[in-house]
Amino acid sequence: MTRRRSLAALAFAVGAGLIATTIAGTAAAAGDRDAAHSSSVWLSHQLRPDGTLENPLGGELPDHGLMLDLVFAMHASGDGALAEPIMKFLDDQGHVTDYFTWDGLAPGQGFDQIVVGGAVAKTLLAAQISGRDPRAFDGHDMVAETKAAIRRSGVDAGRISDYSKNPEWADMVNNNANMFGQSLAVIGLAVAGENDQPAIDKMVTQQCSEGYFRIFFGYVQGPEGLKVSSCDEGKADGSSAPDGDATGLALSAMLAAKRAGAAGLDEPIARTVTWLKNNQSAGGGWGGGVGTEAPNTNSTGLIVQALADAGGAGAEVGRGVEFLKSAQAGASDSGTALAGQIGAIAYDPASYQAARTGGISGIDTWIRASAQASLGLSQIGLYALAKGDVPEPTPTTTASSTPATTTTTAAQGTTPPPVHTKTETTTVRAPTPTTKPKAVVRQPAPAPKTVQPAAKTSAAKLGAYLANKLVRGDHVEVTENDRTYVDYDATADLVLALHALGEQPDAAKKASEFLLTPDAVNAYAHGAGQETGEAAYAEPLAKLVVLAQFQKSDDLANRLRADLAALRGADGLFTDTGSFADSADSVRRHTWAVLATVADPGQAIEALAARQCEDGTFPERMDDADCEDGDLASTAAAVTALNSRPFTEDAPVAQAPAEWSKERAAAFVKAISLLGAKPNGKGMVDDDGGAPSIALSASVAGARQAAGLDVSGTAKTIGGMVLADGGLARVSGGDGTTDFATSLVAAQGIAGRSWISANGSPLSPVVRLPLADAKPVPALVAQNAPRHPPLWSYFALGGAMVLAGLVLLLRRRLSQGVQ
Repeated sequence: MTRRRSLAALAFAVGAGLIATTIAGTAAAAGDRDAAHSSSVWLSHQLRPDGTLENPLGGELPDHGLMLDLVFAMHASGDGALAEPIMKFLDDQGHVTDYFTWDGLAPGQGFDQIVVGGAVAKTLLAAQISGRDPRAFDGHDMVAETKAAIRRSGVDAGRISDYSKNPEWADMVNNNANMFGQSLAVIGLAVAGENDQPAIDKMVTQQCSEGYFRIFFGYVQGPEGLKVSSCDEGKADGSSAPDGDATGLALSAMLAAKRAGAAGLDEPIARTVTWLKNNQSAGGGWGGGVGTEAPNTNSTGLIVQALADAGGAGAEVGRGVEFLKSAQAGASDSGTALAGQIGAIAYDPASYQAARTGGISGIDTWIRASAQASLGLSQIGLYALAKGDVPEPTPTTTASSTPATTTTTAAQGTTPPPVHTKTETTTVRAPTPTTKPKAVVRQPAPAPKTVQPAAKTSAAKLGAYLANKLVRGDHVEVTENDRTYVDYDATADLVLALHALGEQPDAAKKASEFLLTPDAVNAYAHGAGQETGEAAYAEPLAKLVVLAQFQKSDDLANRLRADLAALRGADGLFTDTGSFADSADSVRRHTWAVLATVADPGQAIEALAARQCEDGTFPERMDDADCEDGDLASTAAAVTALNSRPFTEDAPVAQAPAEWSKERAAAFVKAISLLGAKPNGKGMVDDDGGAPSIALSASVAGARQAAGLDVSGTAKTIGGMVLADGGLARVSGGDGTTDFATSLVAAQGIAGRSWISANGSPLSPVVRLPLADAKPVPALVAQNAPRHPPLWSYFALGGAMVLAGLVLLLRRRLSQGVQ
């Protein structure tokens, strides 16, 4: 039950690290080249052989933006040779348009005409820093591309922008470019000797009078119509919160532009330096923007670099460097769980201390932190770096700084190293500006408990794999527009997957507690930080209701359920409120709302039943009336919702209860009949292309098991596909690389049950068929046993004919029960 991301949102999602760019000047005495070198060496060990990094957002494309962050860090530390695999992949092997255009999302379809402004600017700077020709980088003139991405007229004049070169596709593009892209464009063009005054002027308007910069552009109504608001103008609608990352990078950009001849920047530079000096924490670090206000190494790395470049802040720079080093694994960790990770830098000192005993959890967070923090240790400004003012190369094989290979970590029983994967774009769960607003909630957390090494069962292996995807033990993160956000939706789905598996209860509990904090609830379900007025979103509210019930937080569940019920109209449909309201109204979204309000559904269940297609499936959207055939994943979700009730110790029944309408009973019987006939002899369901689909098979299995049908074949087959790290590949028989999105939805297939049948579930199935197989696979009996005991004995029956007979029997009983 996922929200599909728009092509526009994915375009920038595939390109950016937490931000990782910075600095533009000379090395400061307070820097630590050895520490920066150690970080670069560790980072080099995280690259795949082809020079790529897995994209935590999923998709076939690697994380290009984070790869460029590594390029900046490695060159700044004097280890540019370590970055060559990355540049060869992008330049020599022709992959750069996968990053700064949409071409990689749908190759050969003409989407190379859609340009991502921030990615263009970042590519330009990477080409300059790496010594490649920026005017012939993979055949592209990145200087010209960057200038073309700066709007010359209209509302966004002077702003680096996402846009389409093909006018017919202009409406497909949402301009998500932010201050990171703006600053990178200013730096890159300054290095090229082509200062762009409109871009510089637009950047400076995003500085508030206090001296800080905001991250996101906003709009305001001016005398001549809509225009981009200044930072001070944005205060009225709450869109101008201070952002340490944006402020540090903007300082680097202003310094670069000034060195390239731009005038009038002394005053805004001075105000920026003053604000940064005044906002350093007692411990020496700086925080970022909304939700990342707590001191962290990512923000501190950017700011230390910029202040060192600006000069006049020696004491603050020195304390910042000590803060960075306090979160870095070093020689003193030789006897700890970080022994094989020398040089790695944690998000904050607390995370480093936790990892000394528990090992690295959330490798992606460590890679981002190491790349960005390293810039503060090197203190070589981006302008100087791109101009060739680089340190002498550092030997990269010293025993003190070379980390062990990633296999060392696994051998020590700590968090498994990242598996280099390819993932399916359409199953990514990341809120986007076209669906739900994004909000960062990155609160300091106590040290996560060490995830226990995976046991031999498939469910245990998958459970450990999923738990290790939780950053700092309590949430999933994604990166868009050079910022890292909490992926609330994926976090919620991961918790429910662990419930279905019956594994990692501590991880499920901790992640649930994170999601149920007031800040997380407000961000996920009400758009806090993005919405200017009141807002409420049905699917997030529904998932939070379920999680609160799992946690036995009944008061919170009731409050959330009341908010959800307020979105339900007399016709039973749920309508989001707010400027980021989800207008897709998918069947799966509606089923979540039904499950969360099943005790008092109003007309929601009847509205669902009325959407059934002629062949018994359900469509993807609730507004798809009079359909001939629909979507199997939506059908599985609908069957689950139709057959659910509040938890009861009573066993499922053999006929429809009196309160079921004839329409609900008929819809359930028709849909479960179809789902029961779909799996092949191994329990797998084919996708539209005729290939067995792990994700689809797992979704269908969850619905079938809730109705009492045997799914041991599915569990056995998918369980046999679990890879060495505990995850699953995107497709059966693929290239052996793990896919997080597929692994997430595969849980109920491997468990042989949905979360509705898990221990502690707030729901129970209403109707249950007898199992068709009297002798399930022994290894799956305990693992797959439903919490609620079946009403019937196991029958020694099997095959399609038996199933057809059982469904026919149920149809008769249901018919009798509603007449």
